[in-house]
Amino acid sequence: MITSMFKIISIYSSALLFAFTVLTISVFRSAAVKYDVPQTSYLIDFNTKVLGETQQVDYTLPYPGKVLPGTIFWPLKVVRDRTWLTLTTNPERKAELLLLFADKRLASSKLLYNQGNYSEGYSVLTKAEKYLEEAYLKTESNLREGRDTKVFFKTLASAALKHYEVTSSIVDMSPEEMKPTVIGVQRYSKYIYDRSAQTVAGQGDSPPVNPYKWN
Repeated sequence: MITSMFKIISIYSSALLFAFTVLTISVFRSAAVKYDVPQTSYLIDFNTKVLGETQQVDYTLPYPGKVLPGTIFWPLKVVRDRTWLTLTTNPERKAELLLLFADKRLASSKLLYNQGNYSEGYSVLTKAEKYLEEAYLKTESNLREGRDTKVFFKTLASAALKHYEVTSSIVDMSPEEMKPTVIGVQRYSKYIYDRSAQTVAGQGDSPPVNPYKWN
């Protein structure tokens, strides 16, 4: 029985080590890739059919991958992302990564809500909006340091509108007792859109149009 238990532990440990190795390698393979999300028919189909989005906002979420929160390899994916972020020294690239992580977690959250996993879905949603906030703060810091942030602030404004849109659909899917809490999370996307849009306008450009009305 003890031998059998050791075999199980050995197999489990080997699987974890293999998964971590694969995830770590993917960090270095992806390190030079820009944030630009390809507007392929697959991604659009993923957003409209899988996530159930109506595409009111011209912004397509990236595919979150097969490893979702709550699965056995999710902690390794989290470590992979944090390692990737730590190893990234370029300030503009760091802001892009933060937004990428925000978008992927938002897509993961919606998938979890589709599955009826509201508790895990809400937890991931809050992490998505925290990453969105970090992306904005990093871009604001880049602006103060004299870096060119004009294009990325427009991207942030569009992303914030998409986050508000998806979170609104999550509100509709949530149990009644959870809805006020999920609505509260929308303060992140509202604030980030408003501030990013103001910055874009201040730089002499037109920000993405906000189809929503909020105070």
